[in-house]
Amino acid sequence: MRRMLMLAAAAALAGLVGGTPEALAQKVIKYTHFQPGRADQPKHAAAEAFRKHVEEKSGGKLKVQIYPAGQLGNATSVLEGLRLGSIELAVVHDGGISSVYKPIDVFMMPYLFRDSQVAWAVWDGPFTKEFGEDMLKRTGIRLMAFADNGIRHFTNSKRPIKTPADLKGLKIRVQPSPVYIKLVESLGASTSAIDWGELPAALAQGTVDGQENGVTNILAASLYQHQKHATLDGHVYSLHAYLFSDAFWQTLTDQEKKIVAEGVDIAKDIHRRMTAEQDNAAKSILESKGMQVTTLTPAERDAFRDVAQPPVRAFLEQEFGKERVTRLVEAVEAAQRKTN
Repeated sequence: MRRMLMLAAAAALAGLVGGTPEALAQKVIKYTHFQPGRADQPKHAAAEAFRKHVEEKSGGKLKVQIYPAGQLGNATSVLEGLRLGSIELAVVHDGGISSVYKPIDVFMMPYLFRDSQVAWAVWDGPFTKEFGEDMLKRTGIRLMAFADNGIRHFTNSKRPIKTPADLKGLKIRVQPSPVYIKLVESLGASTSAIDWGELPAALAQGTVDGQENGVTNILAASLYQHQKHATLDGHVYSLHAYLFSDAFWQTLTDQEKKIVAEGVDIAKDIHRRMTAEQDNAAKSILESKGMQVTTLTPAERDAFRDVAQPPVRAFLEQEFGKERVTRLVEAVEAAQRKTN
C-alpha cells in the first residue's frame, strides 16, 4: 500500500512539472506550412514523411507537431517566429521570405530555368549553399532546402493570352513582392498586390481579372472556379524554402541535426516530385476543372522572355548587385550543360 501511495505521489508530481523525465527530455519541432492538411497536397505529404522519419530515428526524443494551412500565422509572422525560436520549422514561399531577406528575389527572374531538372540542380548547388549561409548570417534563419511552389502561369477571366500584348488592359493579382510587380507590368498589365489568403475572394468579386500561380496552388485554393483562361507560359519556377530556426538548431545534438537534415531531404524530394507531377500535367488538370488552356510554342514563350526578362534583370542587379545576378545566371547555364 505504501509503495502504491509513493508511486501515485510521484505521478502527481510529474504531472505538475510537465510529465515524465522522458517527456521532459523530448524536444518539440513545431512545423508549419500554408497548404491544406491533406495527403494530396505536396507540402503536407512532405511534412508527414518528415515527422515519421524524425520521430522514428530519434526514438521519440524529437516530436514533430504539424500546423498546416497557415495555422501559426501569415508568412511574416512565421518568419518572425523562426527568428525568435517560437517556431522551429516552416516551409515558406519565396514572396513571403522577401519580407525578411530580400535577396530571395533573384530566384524570381522570369524565364530563368529551362525545366525542373535545371532548377533543382541550381537549388542543390554551390550558389544556393552560399546564399543560405548569407541568409543565416543576416537573419538567424537556417535555409535547409528549396522545393517547388509550382511553375507559375497566368490565368484570367477575360480572354486567352497568347502574346504579351494580350495582357494589356488586364489587372493581375501578384504577391506582395516588387519583382513580381515589375514582371507583370513589363508585360503590359496592371498589378494589385493581394495576400494569398485574400486571393479567392478578390477573383470572385472581380477586384482583379487574373492572377499567376502554379497548378498546385490553383488547385489548393480552387482558383479555377473564378478563372476561365490559363496560359502555360511558365514565367517563374516558384520555390518553397524549408527554413529552420537556428536558435533551436543549436540546441540539437549532432545526431539529432543529422536526423533532421535527413528528414528535410526526404520531405524535399516528396514535395518536388508531387509538385512536378502536377506541373507536367497542367494542361489536362486545368482542363478537367473547366478552364480553357493555351499552350505556347518555344518561339512564343521566347517572346514573353524577351519582353520581361531584361527589365526584371536590370531591377535585380540594381537591388542586389550585378555580381550576384550574374553568378546565378552562370549557375543556371552550368546546370543546363550538365542536364543536356
